[in-house]
Amino acid sequence: MSTPPLASGPEGPRALRPLLDTVLEALASGARARGGPLPAGGPETVAARVREAVGEVLPDQGDPHALRSLVHAFAEGAADPAHPLCAAHLHCPPLAIATAADLAASALNPSLDSWDQAPAASELEMLVAGALAREIYGDGQRAATETPDSLITTGGTESNQLALLLAREVYGGSVRLVCGANAHHSLARAAWLLGLPEPAVVPAPAGTLDPTALDETLTRLPGPLLVATTAGTTDAGLIDPLPEIAAHCAAHGARLHIDAAYGGGLLFSTRHRAALTGLDAADTVTLDLHKLGWQPIAAGLLAVKDPRDLTTLRQRADYLNAADDTEAGLPDLLGRSLRTTRRPDVLKLAVTLKTLGRSGLGTLVDQVCARAREFAALVHDHPGFALHAPPAISTVLFRPAGATDATVAAVRRALLTDGRAVLGRTRLDGRLWLKATLLNPAAGPDDLAAMLHLVAARRATLVEGHTPR
Repeated sequence: MSTPPLASGPEGPRALRPLLDTVLEALASGARARGGPLPAGGPETVAARVREAVGEVLPDQGDPHALRSLVHAFAEGAADPAHPLCAAHLHCPPLAIATAADLAASALNPSLDSWDQAPAASELEMLVAGALAREIYGDGQRAATETPDSLITTGGTESNQLALLLAREVYGGSVRLVCGANAHHSLARAAWLLGLPEPAVVPAPAGTLDPTALDETLTRLPGPLLVATTAGTTDAGLIDPLPEIAAHCAAHGARLHIDAAYGGGLLFSTRHRAALTGLDAADTVTLDLHKLGWQPIAAGLLAVKDPRDLTTLRQRADYLNAADDTEAGLPDLLGRSLRTTRRPDVLKLAVTLKTLGRSGLGTLVDQVCARAREFAALVHDHPGFALHAPPAISTVLFRPAGATDATVAAVRRALLTDGRAVLGRTRLDGRLWLKATLLNPAAGPDDLAAMLHLVAARRATLVEGHTPR
């Protein structure tokens, strides 16, 4: 048996070209077979279809058609975030240019745990990480030791965990997390993983952290304290009052972390950037560009105002960053992450930033925010629906007027089983709401109207007890 071709090396591009044709054809045929934003039939039907396509996972003899058949099955059974009626989560449709760059990263397979495995990738990561940190904190007039930096992560969960770790070590091994009731669940989990005290949870009665209650909490609790606030909640896309929160943190000597995994993308928009006023007051900031940045997963960052905080991550492994190698000028990468082997996610970021520029990314941000406002207006003007509130970013919460929570949940599940629309759910103000997170800049007014029509029609069939066709 001949050796299977490799993706890199002199023959790599030639070997990949026909395989890419196969993948693209299988993606197209799988999407046609799916026919909508989600495969129809529900979990059991999808699972059965996948099992049939896979057959024996590890056969004695290989199948030369496995690439075509499994990619087809993968696409047929996928939730397609590029479909305008796929709007449940912060799950963006990735840009083609970013996806193409990701292919190059996969083919060359650099590992960012030592310079000799990733010479160009390590420099590119430093350039992009620094540029995005300056986008958050501004260039300003800082001393050299205070030039902001950022680390590339797998997403908001890892970034938030790192933020808590850095705070703990800056304070000498102990810190108490203070966060709003609207905070992302990864923050409480990170406190648990790091062995920190039970977080102090501040009320968020309007969906955003209450600054007065925060001030009272900071007055009452002994330090050291880390306040974690949110710029773009998962449930509704709401942004906490960042300037007021930053002022309270400064007054009480508390460290500030802002989880802007969702809302951070507003930085690219001239029109919406002001919503993030106060972001630069944070000691650390979480940003996810696989949300409002249209990147393939993963594309997270943790920005750090003072790079000296990162010294706690430094590690020494002679086979990766021997002292004499570092002294001779080879970059030390082990202090850039808690992970050792790391994929070069920076390439797709660099290609996107360079290709689109701030104005191109800002236009995409403006488009999805506009779609959200348009959809909210449709809901508001429709007598059969209730709107929770005008959208803060690109998330719209709505529900059929007069429906019970059980009916709202059933409508969502029925649409998922039909494979015709993918909507999320969240519970606010004691009621269950359908959630449309609009991250597709190509979605148009007809798509928004179709989404509302499908919900209304499915609610009608459930209420009347009809079986949908």
